[in-house]
Parts: sequence; structure tokens; C-alpha cells
Amino acid sequence: MDFGRWSYVSVLVFVILGSIWLEVFLRSRVLRRPKRLLLAIGPVLLPFLIWDAYAISQGHWYFDESRILGVYLPANIPLDELLFFIVIPFASILTLEAVRSVKGTRSSRWLVGDESG
Repeated sequence: MDFGRWSYVSVLVFVILGSIWLEVFLRSRVLRRPKRLLLAIGPVLLPFLIWDAYAISQGHWYFDESRILGVYLPANIPLDELLFFIVIPFASILTLEAVRSVKGTRSSRWLVGDESG
């Protein structure tokens, strides 16, 4: 087995492991609101995939085939790259919500997204 092919995905796994504990120990409640999570990640996913597809097609960047799984989506986008556009925002949201959860009571928390004051 060529472990080099798992390089990109390994970094993503490290990011998830580095942030998922926030859900459990700091009660960020991100996973309890899947619709909200999808509404946060979904709208940016498509534009970034389009941008990626364009950049790949124009030769602006490429992916080292020895460091990715080798599974490609339409427009020659590696599966690893799609996972990146899901994992990194997810970890960011986990981090934001964890900071908000330790910041204080609900009334003194930062309002974000669909929350009202």
C-alpha cells in the first residue's frame, strides 16, 4: 500500500481530530444542528469547486498524484479537494462555537448567523 497517497486525507483527518473534541468537551452543539451546518458550508462549496475546476483546467495549479487518493470528480477535481472544502469550514465552525460556548452565558454570547439579539 502506498501511504503517500493518503497525505492530503491524513492532514484532513488530523484537522478533524484536532477539532471534534470541542463538540464533546466544550458542548459546541454543531453536530446537533445539521441543517445550520449545511447552510453554512453548502453555499460556499459550489463556488470554490467551480474556481478549483477553472484553475485546474487553466493549469494554474495541480495536485501531486503521489499525495492524493487518485479518485477524481467531474472537472478533474480530486476527491481529497472536495473533502478539504467540507472539513476545513466544519473545523472552523466547531472552533467558533467552542469559543462562544466558553465565552459566557447565552445572553452575553456573540450572535452569529441566524441568531437574533
